[in-house]
Order: sequence, then structure tokens, then C-alpha cells
Amino acid sequence: MSAALRDRRVVLLALIAVAMVAMSLISPYFLNTGNLLSLLQYSAVIGLLALGQTLVILGGGGGIDLSIGSTLSLCSVVFGLLAVNGGLNPWLAALLTLVVGALLGLVNGGLITGLQLPPLIVTLGTLYLFSSAANVLSDGVDINGFDRAGFSTIGQTSIAGVPFQVLCVLIPAFVIGAFVMQRTVFGRRVYQVGSNERAAGLVGVDVKRIRLSLYVIASTLAAVGAIVTASWLLNARPTAGTGFELQAITIAVLGGTAITGGTGRLSGTFLALLLVAVLNSGLQLAGVGSTYQIGLLGAVLIVSMLVRSRSQTAQPAL
Repeated sequence: MSAALRDRRVVLLALIAVAMVAMSLISPYFLNTGNLLSLLQYSAVIGLLALGQTLVILGGGGGIDLSIGSTLSLCSVVFGLLAVNGGLNPWLAALLTLVVGALLGLVNGGLITGLQLPPLIVTLGTLYLFSSAANVLSDGVDINGFDRAGFSTIGQTSIAGVPFQVLCVLIPAFVIGAFVMQRTVFGRRVYQVGSNERAAGLVGVDVKRIRLSLYVIASTLAAVGAIVTASWLLNARPTAGTGFELQAITIAVLGGTAITGGTGRLSGTFLALLLVAVLNSGLQLAGVGSTYQIGLLGAVLIVSMLVRSRSQTAQPAL
């Protein structure tokens, strides 16, 4: 039993089951098909950010990206300006937005790995910089008018009842990420760097390059999130990602990613995402305010950590 509890994914599956039962009792509308599909739509964007945040944290060295929400906001505005003010085809604008997202990640990663600055301070600074840039470029207002060339397909259509953005964006991103982390040299090196960067360096792993790549990947995923959001809402908001960075960190840690790096699985992050989505959806239907939702999420995070800690303490010495 204790061995099962040591696997965060087992704990999360149990919590999801309990949450599903509890929320269905609190609100008779929770298990409604429309609500469950809406729940999945909400999960797509924050899930992409949580995926990127997980990778950055896995790389160790105090890795964290507090700017990931602001990156989404700035990329959202960039997309809107390119597609509306610039008159570009939305799909071309989307590709250019991905490039911008990667460049923003390069800024974070370059400052951290090149100048040896603390990730917390760097990304806190770029959080404010990117957020300010988003508001300045957009004059603080939403950008509308780019529903052309079937761009709304990403955010407003479904396949067999499952939202397109979940089936064709979120799930493939996690599947590809899991494959890379478990089956490729790059993935193994990320775990090596996160577990012991000195040992990784001694066997020829380029620690700086690995960590730089993780920040670029995380910001590119935030850019994907911006594109999905724009397609879903059919506008580009300078505040589109406000507050998402803390949710992404919470989901990553709740999913079993050690904040010190080197330990964690993307499958755990995905399950944590589902748990958070179930809780948020159920509490909203029950009329529970956002303040209480945040408090409950914090309590769930602490309880899950306590369960894992107790199970590890109970493990007999070998």
C-alpha cells in the first residue's frame, strides 16, 4: 500500500475520483456532458503552461518560470497585431507568434544560463517586462477581428465531442513531451542535469544548453497557449495569461515534480491538471467564490504532499 502511495499518480487518481463524486453531489449539473466538455476546454491552455513549467523545474538549478503567464499575454497581443493591424493570414501570424515565444524564452534562458542570474529573479523581472509590453503594444485594450481562414477551428470546434484544442493540441503536446523525456537522449539529460548538474557536466552534458532549451520550449508552449486562447475567444487580450504562472507551478508540483529538479513525470502533471479542472468547475457550478477555490487548491496541494511524505517516512530501511 505504501509503495502505491509513493507514486504521486496513484494519489492523484484517488483524489480525482473523490473530487468527481464530491462535485457531483454538490452540483447536479457537474456530470452534464456540456460541463465536462467545458472543463476540458479550460484545461487546454493552462495545461500547456503547466507542461512547460514542469520541464523547466525538472532541469534543476532552481529552475522556474514566473513569466510564463506574461509570455502568453504578450504573445497574444503580438498575434493580434500581426493578424489584424498587419493584415496577415492568421495561420502565418500564428507561426510568427511561435517564433516570438521562442525568442522570449531565449531571453529568460540567456540571462539565467549566460549571466548566471537566479531564475526566480530573472523571470520575476521578465514577468513585469512582458506584461508591461503587452499593455503598451495593445494600449490596454483587446484586439478583435481576425476570424478568417477558419482560424476559429482550433478553439471552437470538436471531434467526436472532444474539443479540438484538447484532442489535437494539449494531448499531443503531453504525449510528445512524455516520449521525449522517457525515450530520448535529451530527456535523459534533462533528468541528469536536474538531479546532479556537476555529475552531468563531468560526463559531457552541456548543462547550460539543456537549461536554455527548456526555457525556450516553455515559452514556445506559452505562445501555443496564446494562439489557442485567441482562437477560442476570437480576440487577443493583454491580460490573457494573468495569474496563470502560479497555477502552472501549482499543477507541476501537485503532479509530483520535485521543486529541486530531476524528479517527476509529465503524466503526473496531466493528472494534476485534471484534478484542478474538476475542482474549479465543480466549485464554480456550486457558486463558490474564487477566493475559496484558491484556498481549496492550496489545501489539496498540502494534503497530497503530506500523504507522499508520510508514505516515504513509513518505508522500511533497506
